[in-house]
Formats: sequence, C-alpha cells, structure tokens
Amino acid sequence: MRSGGKPLISLSDQILNNRDQTGDDARHTLSLKRKPAWLRAKVPGGPGYTELRNNLQTHGLHTVCEEASCPNMGECWARGVATIMILGDTCTRACGFCNIKTGKPNPVDNDEPRRVAESLKLMGLRHVVITSVDRDDQPDGGARIWAETIMRTHDACPDMSVEVLIPDFKGDWRALQLVIDARPEILNHNLETVRRMYPAVRPQAKFNQSVELLRRCKDAGLVTKTGIMVGIGEKDDEVDALMADVYARAETDILTIGQYLQPTRNHLPIDRWVHPDRFDAYRSTGLSMGWKVVESGPMVRSSYHADMQVDALVGEQAESAKRFRELLEGRTP
Repeated sequence: MRSGGKPLISLSDQILNNRDQTGDDARHTLSLKRKPAWLRAKVPGGPGYTELRNNLQTHGLHTVCEEASCPNMGECWARGVATIMILGDTCTRACGFCNIKTGKPNPVDNDEPRRVAESLKLMGLRHVVITSVDRDDQPDGGARIWAETIMRTHDACPDMSVEVLIPDFKGDWRALQLVIDARPEILNHNLETVRRMYPAVRPQAKFNQSVELLRRCKDAGLVTKTGIMVGIGEKDDEVDALMADVYARAETDILTIGQYLQPTRNHLPIDRWVHPDRFDAYRSTGLSMGWKVVESGPMVRSSYHADMQVDALVGEQAESAKRFRELLEGRTP
C-alpha cells in the first residue's frame, strides 16, 4: 500500500457507511439481504412475554436475548425462558458478528450474584442459561463474579440446573478454574466460526485457545457445549472439519449450529443462506462423529430449546432433548 501503486485487491464494495447516499456512492453501503421463507421469527408478544419482560426489568437484569437481537426472543420469552447476562451490557471486544455494544464498561457490581440468584428463585425455572459480555478490563475477566453467581444460584435454586456460556478469559486458566470449581451443570463456550474466519469474526480471540478451554472443562468432568454460525463465509467442508477436530481434541458433548443473521449494516455481511437440508446434514455428520447432541437449524442459537423437555418435543428435537436430559442426569453411555 505504501508503494503508491495499484492495489492488488479492492475492498470498495465492503465499505460500511450508514449515511444516506445516492448515485455512484450508494454502492458503498452494504444492504441487508432478504431472508428466505424458512427464516421467519415470531413477533414478540403475549402474556408470558410481558410477564418475563416485567420480571427482568423489576430486578434490573440484562439478557443477551435483547442485547444480541436474538430472533427467537418472542418465542422463548413467551415460554418464560431467557438467557441472563451478567457483568453489565457493554463488551470490551468488537466481534464482527455481534450486536452487543462495545466500549468501556461500568465498574463490576459485586452485589450482582446475590441479586441474580434471588431473581431466578422467584422465576421458578427448571433450567437457566447465564452468559456475560467479555470483561477484558478485569484482571480475572470477571471469573470471580461468574463463580459466585453460579454458587449462589445453586444455593437459591437447588432443583434448577445451571448452564453457563462463558468467555475465554484471555486464556487465563486460573480464572477458568474458578468457574469450573463452581460446578455448573453445563459449561458452554462458543467457537462461533471455523478457524479460517477468526480474524474477521473473532479478531480478539484464538481458535486453539477456545478449544483448549473446552478440553480443560471436559477433563474436569463437566458437560461441555459449543456453538457456531454458518453463512458468514465458511465452507461446508470446513464445518465438517471443525466438528471432527473439536470432538477429537476436546470431546465436547453438545453442538449448536445456526444461520448467521447480519444485525446491522455495520456488521459482517451474510455470505449465503444455508438451506434446512444442509443443517440436517450437519446434524447427521456430527452425531456420526460422536457428538452427544447436535442442535442444527436456521433459527438455532446457543440457548435455543435448552430448557425444553422430551415430552414437549417431537422428531429430532425430542431425540436432542432426551440426550440433553441424560447428560444432565449423568446417564449418557
């Protein structure tokens, strides 16, 4: 670039600009691709949705459902299910796919673990998912708050299983051990995408570091889980290679695969719409490799259907829920 000659490649079609433009400049603004027929989320509403929204607001709880603009929020909230987000609503990282705001977070709230546990007790859930923003501003990445939240939730809700979706703590294994020692029923850490796509999708993360995190949690005896998006630039053979690689190195139990949806024009563009038949193929391939549960579908997200029991499902979803319950009960062969 410094030579002043003609560039080898042009990124002009990828320029992100939210200003209203006309004429030749208009082509520099990425448009959001029209969704296919199989990608239609329900509009939020109904008494269950309203009740949960009011409960969350009353107790001052953040949810990743809202912050990440999850397409399943209407369906899940109507069932009284949400993914609680701790450690604030501002992330210290800027991933290319994520709609959670980035910036300097507020100071850590040391009373948050107590407040979350008491709120969950009032909700009367059988299963809860807790996640967080990345807190690279903290020496332990927020691991202390994580551990205390899990332990207080177990104490307050002894009949409820706790699933956590954790960050990578920048590879600080002592911080990770705090979370492991709190013994959540399921520990999830999302890989998000294939190794090749990390510089664009997760520029502040490392693929091998995330796989090592999953391995350490599995070695500690926890039920482990991870998830990826497709349609963001990967190829099908790379998805198959990821499933084989991660299972061989970490023996992770549960995998979720869903369609990437571009939150705004300032995020990575959608490369392709993946057909439901391809998601079925991912599922079959993953199960044949040894994964215990593979939730694969256009609308699947990391916490989608995590709470649902086998008697409420049919077909492949019922089989996934049965395997999920067996993992929680320690009866998987």
